[in-house]
Amino acid sequence: MSSAEDHPPSRNDSAPSDEPTAEGGSTPVSVGANVDATPSLIARLRTKDPEAGAELHRLYREALLRFCWGYLGRVEEAEDAVQDVSCKVLSATDIPDAFRPWLYKITRNHCLNLLRHRARHNDGQALPGVSQVYEALTGQLTQLVRNEARSNLAEMVQSLEESQREVLRLRYVEDLSRTEIAEVLDIPESVVKSRIFEGLKKLREHASRLEER
Repeated sequence: MSSAEDHPPSRNDSAPSDEPTAEGGSTPVSVGANVDATPSLIARLRTKDPEAGAELHRLYREALLRFCWGYLGRVEEAEDAVQDVSCKVLSATDIPDAFRPWLYKITRNHCLNLLRHRARHNDGQALPGVSQVYEALTGQLTQLVRNEARSNLAEMVQSLEESQREVLRLRYVEDLSRTEIAEVLDIPESVVKSRIFEGLKKLREHASRLEER
């Protein structure tokens, strides 16, 4: 039986496959009521309404758990990280209107700090394996390839540069826009667009080679 850490929280939506070819990119599926409710909750949180913070935590918990899992590889550590991030949100003195990219940015930074701490202390815990880290992403990219290549999609994603994998995760798993991704990663939006384009292009090229065998 698989352990809990082998399976991250998942999304069942299919990823759009025509992002590189259209100027505006295809529109990802709606992220749901959490984004719609966020502005009013942020306004309440700024007045120190504790219920607003609790509601934000409930709305974003699943997405952040999946996001942290992608970096940390263990559900238990991801859950702790989400709790830590929630505390940071509640204690923040300046909460921006662009809440979602800000939230993902502090979550990403927190996960990277945990990974650096893990590396410094050499605690012997293995980094997440290919099948673990990229399961959530590859589930969103199956429309890019035919059935013959899908069993190899995780390995194809692993062959990409880390910077490309990261923007693909943010775009297709977390549904962030290119503008939001640029804010999360502190890079120009043109670089985000380029990384998405090159990442998807490489995946299609790898898939084509597999299908020609």
